[in-house]
Amino acid sequence: SQSLRFLPSHEGVPATGCFEEMREMREQPIDPQAEQEIINSIQEVYYSNDSFDMVQHELEKLPPELNLQELEEYRDKLKRQQAAVSKKVADLILEKQPSYVKELERVTSLQTNLQLAAVICTNARRQLSISKEDFTEASLGLLANQRRRHLLTGLLKSLRTIKTLVTVQVTLFLFLVCVSVLTFKHYSCISELNSKLQDTLEQIEEQLDVALSKTCKHFDVSHYTRVQLAYTLLEKTQTAMDQLHMHFTQAIHNTVFQVVLGYVELCAGNADTKFQKMQYKDLCTHITQDSYVPCLSDLCKALWEVMLSYHRTMQWHEEQDKEETGSNIMTEEAAVDHSYVKKKLEHGLTRIWQEVQLKVKAYLLGTDMSNFKYDDFIVVLDVISRLMQVGEEFCGSKSELLQESIKRQSVNYFKNYHRTRLEELRMFLENETWELCPVKSNFNIAQLHEFKFMGQSRSPSVSPSRQVLSSQDQVLSSQDQEVLSLFQHFSQEGNPFERHIDNKDEETEDVLASNGYESDELEKCVYQDYDSDSDVPDELKQDYVDEQTGDVPLKSASRETLRSRKKSDYSLNKGSNAPILTNTTLNVIRLVGKYIQMMNILKPIAFDVIHCVSQLFDYYLYAVYTFFGRNDMYESSGPGLISSRLRTTLNRIQESLIQMSLGEGSASVHGGPGEDRKEKVPSPHLSQLVVLTASETLYGLAQRVVATESLVFLAEQFEFLQSHLDTMMPAAKKPFLQQFYSQTVSTASELRKPIYWVVAAKALDYEQMLLLMAGVKWDIREIMSQHNVYVDVLLKEFEEFNKRLGDVSRHVRVPLPVSNVLWEHCIRLANRTLVEGYGNVKKCSNEGRALMQLDFQQFLMKLEKLTDMRPIPDKDFVETYIKAYYLTENDMEQFIKNHREYSMKQLANLVNVCLGSHINKKARQKLLAAIDDIDRPKR
Repeated sequence: SQSLRFLPSHEGVPATGCFEEMREMREQPIDPQAEQEIINSIQEVYYSNDSFDMVQHELEKLPPELNLQELEEYRDKLKRQQAAVSKKVADLILEKQPSYVKELERVTSLQTNLQLAAVICTNARRQLSISKEDFTEASLGLLANQRRRHLLTGLLKSLRTIKTLVTVQVTLFLFLVCVSVLTFKHYSCISELNSKLQDTLEQIEEQLDVALSKTCKHFDVSHYTRVQLAYTLLEKTQTAMDQLHMHFTQAIHNTVFQVVLGYVELCAGNADTKFQKMQYKDLCTHITQDSYVPCLSDLCKALWEVMLSYHRTMQWHEEQDKEETGSNIMTEEAAVDHSYVKKKLEHGLTRIWQEVQLKVKAYLLGTDMSNFKYDDFIVVLDVISRLMQVGEEFCGSKSELLQESIKRQSVNYFKNYHRTRLEELRMFLENETWELCPVKSNFNIAQLHEFKFMGQSRSPSVSPSRQVLSSQDQVLSSQDQEVLSLFQHFSQEGNPFERHIDNKDEETEDVLASNGYESDELEKCVYQDYDSDSDVPDELKQDYVDEQTGDVPLKSASRETLRSRKKSDYSLNKGSNAPILTNTTLNVIRLVGKYIQMMNILKPIAFDVIHCVSQLFDYYLYAVYTFFGRNDMYESSGPGLISSRLRTTLNRIQESLIQMSLGEGSASVHGGPGEDRKEKVPSPHLSQLVVLTASETLYGLAQRVVATESLVFLAEQFEFLQSHLDTMMPAAKKPFLQQFYSQTVSTASELRKPIYWVVAAKALDYEQMLLLMAGVKWDIREIMSQHNVYVDVLLKEFEEFNKRLGDVSRHVRVPLPVSNVLWEHCIRLANRTLVEGYGNVKKCSNEGRALMQLDFQQFLMKLEKLTDMRPIPDKDFVETYIKAYYLTENDMEQFIKNHREYSMKQLANLVNVCLGSHINKKARQKLLAAIDDIDRPKR
């Protein structure tokens, strides 16, 4: 409101009129409670912010139809609110007026003081500027010149030292001349000179000793030549050699201590000096797992520099011997020195290497490596293997200390590693759904990262470092590289212990494939029937596209060609014979590759590794048999399903590797928690996701095929690796490897019989056949031209089996050996069912036997159209039984003795049916007694 707007006068006091107006407001009589109620009635929105437009607000509140009386009343209300607020504000301002006047006076006084302070600061800065120019810059200039002079003085001193070193020959010569003058000791001046020269001699020897010690880490020919010349002039060549060996020993100790100390302090992460006071052996125990490999690598690099310096020292002396021997100017005294130096250096080789071994051994045994990552441990083995190669070239040593140390760590590591891998394998097998793992048709294990070493065409007995050289080092032919030793190859630059970092195997190609197809759309069609691919473009119906070149094969198998193939060759990809394997198979193969890598690098534990490799295969074989082949009901009825060799193998695996739970075997009674029990693994259990009871899927035939054929594929890979493993195996242990291959690996394909027998035994309804055959009348009196209905029913069962087998083949390629085994089992069971049915006949005539032959011939004729198997299995088994009806008494007796493949019941039935036609009761008793004699040994 206008009543609140007042302006300050020039004197800083509010205008008189404003205050008078305020007083008038205050003097107006009003009830304080009423005034507060008026203020409280003001809307909250008026207090919101300074930008609030109260006029706009009030206008927006106006109703659509205006009423003058209401507007005037509302205006009076607003005026009363304004007057109340104005009065309230005026009261507050007048109450604070004395404070306002007082504060204004303080502000005026402060302003005056600030102006005075500004003048004082300006004067002070001007005085400081003058002081800086007159004193500071001049003084700093003097200090800078003094510092430069000090540095130049130090440089001059260094230059004089270098000059002294260059002229050491002249200095020493003059010194020796002076020594020769010392014979005149009766002169007092000469006596004093003698004392000073002796002090100088000691200083010279100390400086030479320091210079000699520098050659232990970085050998420099010119430096070492001058030092040796100085010792020769002093006639202390032998002393120099003694000192040199002491320096090398000290250099080894200092080097390894500093390397390990650096890593320990780095990992400790604090400035604690307790590590510097530790013994080297104790210090090694503080290395962490993450820093172990880098520290070992740096340790070996540093030791290599020391050994290389020693090697080059020996080379220098050998060259000197050749030069002096060739010039024929060597004195007898010089010859003695050279002989001493030569023997000392040769003896020092073994001492130096022994010292190196002790230091590395302490480092190796200072850490428990049993929980290291596989790749880290392989690097450790490779580095130590390379170090042992260095030792062999350095002094012909077999590095017994290193071998014993790394063997201890390796056995400890490998037992722990293998135990974990076996447990992982059990987990894989128990979660395996036995689905096909698609790989390229040309897949082989050499494509896997773990088997890259196989393709380097080298003898397994040679250390990896001999062949592996970086591209920057390949300036010589491969033939020359094999001849060059490490000391020759890295004499000037490089370090052989950098190879394990640089030599990373290049990325392996992707062995997984979408069954050879590039198109996602076609990938979906791979598993479809060849007759139901009308919606697939023609170009996608070709066999496959080459993954490497992208080219399509020149000839693509047409649909007719596919159909015309052997019906028994059930395959998923008619143009591809990709291996059948699972993810678990691939994991086992990779694991075998890792094991062989470890064995390649470390020969002493070769047998332990191969033994563990065999356990991987044993466990996989046992799991496949347990999951799919162990069925007592059918196993007992299948003659010869499991060979004695396979049964022996399975029993051996169960006894040596499988940890039986209580009640599963007698092993648990004697087992206990001993070491033997620790090496055993619980028997695996088939995943609940695998259903083997559905007739639509032929009782899990697809899973059975994948499991069994993946085992066969695994056995083939083991066969491929046999020659390599044989070269690694110690001679005394070779029989173990041979037995493993002959008794275990070669039995893998034999599991097909028991596994597929379970399918064959359920695939056809053999019980229905017996019921149908029981209803046939066989004692007929006329020759029949029409076969019986049970033959058609049986053939229909075979046709249904053939169809289901084809359905399975759309999901998993069914190899020819598998389909052959399945057909053989089904046919054998069918033929045995026929013999069982014929053996149940109570009465039969000659015409009835002829009808049996007619039925069987009809069965054979139609069956041969369904399968390519020739000859039909157990064909003679049925025909021989039918024809035995016509045998005479004597021939029948001989038949009973010779044909023990028939059951006692079948033979007895044969005799009983013949009774009355051409065998009498007496003969019957005799023949039944013969049958009883045959059966007695079985009871």
